Amino acid sequence: MRRFGKHEIILLVLFALLAAGGPVRRPAVAALLAALALLQILEPSVAFFARAGGSVVANLLKLGLGYAVLGLTGGINSSYYWILVAPVISAGMVLGVRGTAIFTGLACGAYLSTLLWIDWERYVLPADQVPEILLRVVFLAIVGFLAERLAEVNPAARRAQAVAAELAEANRSLQEAEAAVRRSERLAALGQLSAGLAHELRNPLGTIRASAEMLARQLPADNAVAAELAGFIAAEVDRTNHLVTRFLEFARPLELKPVRAELAPVIERAIAQLERHSPPFDVAVYRNYAPDLPPFEFDPELMERVVYNLLLNAAQASPPGSAITVKTRPLAGNAEIAVIDRGEGIPPERQETIFNPFVTTKPDGVGLGLAIVSKIVDLHGGTITVESEPGKGSVFRVYLPTSRRGAP
Repeated sequence: MRRFGKHEIILLVLFALLAAGGPVRRPAVAALLAALALLQILEPSVAFFARAGGSVVANLLKLGLGYAVLGLTGGINSSYYWILVAPVISAGMVLGVRGTAIFTGLACGAYLSTLLWIDWERYVLPADQVPEILLRVVFLAIVGFLAERLAEVNPAARRAQAVAAELAEANRSLQEAEAAVRRSERLAALGQLSAGLAHELRNPLGTIRASAEMLARQLPADNAVAAELAGFIAAEVDRTNHLVTRFLEFARPLELKPVRAELAPVIERAIAQLERHSPPFDVAVYRNYAPDLPPFEFDPELMERVVYNLLLNAAQASPPGSAITVKTRPLAGNAEIAVIDRGEGIPPERQETIFNPFVTTKPDGVGLGLAIVSKIVDLHGGTITVESEPGKGSVFRVYLPTSRRGAP
């Protein structure tokens, strides 16, 4: 657990003195001040707040907390009006001139909006209070301007902020890369094991099936029980042989044959394949293709297999009469394919391992479909993610680079 430094301790002590010795000593005010202090302390150490969007969120939270304090401490006459400088100073240090101007305007607007709380039929604003209110508004603007100027003349602060954002992004990318490497290593090891087992099983399975067929031919016609048992043996051998074939498909090295092609026709072929499934699925497939997604290089045959497997999983997880949606869009140098179902969802504890071999939520599943999908996507230099909530469905997203990054 991160320890507080001396600056954080001093800030906590100051806020505690403010809550205990301020003009308004209500528990709700103390709680709001404590929340504001914690947010101010945690902001520099949270990676999300290091980015511009995260800084905007943090400042909006500060503004909301400060506004709530004003509401509990007298509104326009509150002695705590200065607490609105917290988001203004933060904006000045991080968001530049435009961001500072926006948050200064929001802070001034929030303070002046407390005038709306006054019942003007019962109260009158004394003339000598107008300059005081204007002084407070100008004070907020001056603080924002000075904070922005300080950050501008101190480029080290801006550089530190930029470096913090870059480090946060690099750390996230590194964690994703490490997870991908670990998954690839597991896939390679399990692929070798599967290939060895499959080859060892093929020969005895062939012998067992041939023996069952020979036994069935030599049985007397009136021995129905023995004939039925011989049939059972042949059927189970066929089922096991199908599993062996799946193992070999998973273990076999895939050869990528990229060509420049449109993504939509590939998805259409996968949908047509799903519609030919026997027995048919009672689901409707809706398309939402981005018209601005340009052709790019990928292996159409392997990508059709990816989309079909995702559609098959979605159809098997969906209740009768439901819908599956397939969406595409360009996104930051990638083509995104999203397959959305309204099925039973995936438990949170299974989502981390759903792309590992032999992991399945189906009673009769083998657990190789998504592992093969992940293998194909990795071969393209892409990524695959899942978002799921039990009882509400799942969203599988495939991201494929639209520019070649070198030979695979």
